[in-house]
Amino acid sequence: MDPSPIQYERNEYIETDTGNKVSRKSVIHGSQNIILGGKTIIQTECMVRGDLRRQGTGHAVVIAVGKYCLLAQRSIIRPPSKVYKNVFSYYPMKMGDYVHIGENSIVEAASIGSHVQIGKNCVVGRFAIIKDCVQILDNTVIAPNCVIPSFSVYGGSPGLLVDELPECWAQTMEKDAKLYYTNFQAK
Repeated sequence: MDPSPIQYERNEYIETDTGNKVSRKSVIHGSQNIILGGKTIIQTECMVRGDLRRQGTGHAVVIAVGKYCLLAQRSIIRPPSKVYKNVFSYYPMKMGDYVHIGENSIVEAASIGSHVQIGKNCVVGRFAIIKDCVQILDNTVIAPNCVIPSFSVYGGSPGLLVDELPECWAQTMEKDAKLYYTNFQAK
């Protein structure tokens, strides 16, 4: 049984040529430094900080998002930062395909693999590396510089390994992400 359609007002979202759906009520800074892979949904009040980048000439990709990703309501996506040789700098963030970031989550990871589900109210610390096929449960705090291995489930504060995922996780995430995108329809 397919879930019922998720309805939104047509004039509330902008749809790009590649199928990305971006809420007009989201906050996107430095859009020239953000790449969306296609069929990504950025929901209401989500903040994506592409303006936080290294000082220098030219345009640099600050945040790269894969295809069929969901950045849920009130989530904050910003690149990681640190002081190196007495200079404060931001570093790029790469997000794979089929990534779901839950409501009210704050993400400053250096890398998020494909087929990753981050729950609601999570905090992912600076320079965390999340490998492919990972589930982070609701209300989890992932420490800075943490490396989360593939096929793991993390939960708690601080985030610890609580379970392992089945080998079919990638196919499940792809199916769910495509179904959510298909059901996310204008009224």
